[in-house]
Amino acid sequence: MNRPAGPGQDDSHEEFPDLSYYESVFIARPDISASQVETLTETFKAIIGDNGGTVGKTEYWGLKTLAYRIKKNRKGHYSLMNMDAPPAAVAELERNMRLNEDVLRYMTIRVDELEEEPSIVMRSKGSRDERGRRDDRGRRDDRGRRDDRGPRDDRGPRDDRGPRAERAKTEEHSQDAPADAAPAEDETEGAKA
Repeated sequence: MNRPAGPGQDDSHEEFPDLSYYESVFIARPDISASQVETLTETFKAIIGDNGGTVGKTEYWGLKTLAYRIKKNRKGHYSLMNMDAPPAAVAELERNMRLNEDVLRYMTIRVDELEEEPSIVMRSKGSRDERGRRDDRGRRDDRGRRDDRGPRDDRGPRDDRGPRAERAKTEEHSQDAPADAAPAEDETEGAKA
């Protein structure tokens, strides 16, 4: 299957027809540092290079919260690699990722062409920085007082409780009564039974 080389890519697919484009994302343990993740990425790049492939672009997406726990971890370092490699190199890369204790998960997919611009994750990270922090939105007390709303006439009266002062007195009396004392029966209920 012949396809034209994309911008910034050579015509190595004509020399080696078994090369394909791949994107690989892996999640590393959260307790390692970002520099250790970069070292891990360089190790994986060397594996691809030793097996006849090239890595075009790598991105470190940062420490992110996982959607669910993976091997008792709630967070992980995400990293992306765009590769132009034969299937044997990708198989060797995945074998090494599987054996590495620092890699929680990985996924490699074959793509039709490699993207030269930053991935959607990096673009959205940049737009989030442009929006600003929540502190810049202003204080909440500029909305005015909340007690100027008036009565809620659409609701009927609540017969199950009296005014606040009466409720406070009733609660005080109920706390003063001993726990083993039986509550007094209502005389009207006793007459009905």
